[in-house]
Amino acid sequence: MKRTYLGEFEEIVLLTVAILGEGAYGVAITDELDRQTGRTVSISAVHAALHRLEEKGMLSSFMGEATAERGGRRKRLFRVTVIGSKTLQEVRDQRNRLWDAIAPQTLPVLGM
Repeated sequence: MKRTYLGEFEEIVLLTVAILGEGAYGVAITDELDRQTGRTVSISAVHAALHRLEEKGMLSSFMGEATAERGGRRKRLFRVTVIGSKTLQEVRDQRNRLWDAIAPQTLPVLGM
């Protein structure tokens, strides 16, 4: 199976859905992205990435139960699919191979 391209933002959104597990919905994903990366992102950017990931088969979504906090409205919840999990593992393996291929003297030493 040919691997579908995964952009950097899509990768961190997919990872964030995995972190949140059963509680992964738009606002929670946006808040967790901010906590994990320090990046402030718009909810619309997150929704666009979620939509692309779902189209690629890396996420699935379903409607949760209505909640009082949302005025009785339901949340669209997301979960990582088998394809999404496989893609994340492939990306991780590829990055690890690249890091392992860097000679120790190649990168400057950071002075802390």
